[in-house]
Amino acid sequence: MPPSGSEVPYGTLDLMVLKTLAAMGPLHGYGIARRIEQVAEGALALNQGTIYPALLRLEQQGWVKSAWGTSENNRRARFYSITAAGRRQLAAETETWARTVSIVSRLLDHES
Repeated sequence: MPPSGSEVPYGTLDLMVLKTLAAMGPLHGYGIARRIEQVAEGALALNQGTIYPALLRLEQQGWVKSAWGTSENNRRARFYSITAAGRRQLAAETETWARTVSIVSRLLDHES
């Protein structure tokens, strides 16, 4: 297991954000980051400089949409939700990730 608070593996943040929104429903950026960290059991650390550029990119792609709302502590916050296009992208990325993990596992398990 990587050390506590390690970097997000390259190419996985979009997948994690889309999966979180599909599973949890609309969340603000801070809530998305904390949920990913919770599921990762402390093995990942997401900060504002990581999560918000990803959310902007996903919104520009049309995979998430946002709307202003009120957070649990009565602060104004932008809440993000996954779109139909985002669900299709999530399915495609999930399949690609599973295939990649399978290939790497075979390579690691293969005896020279």
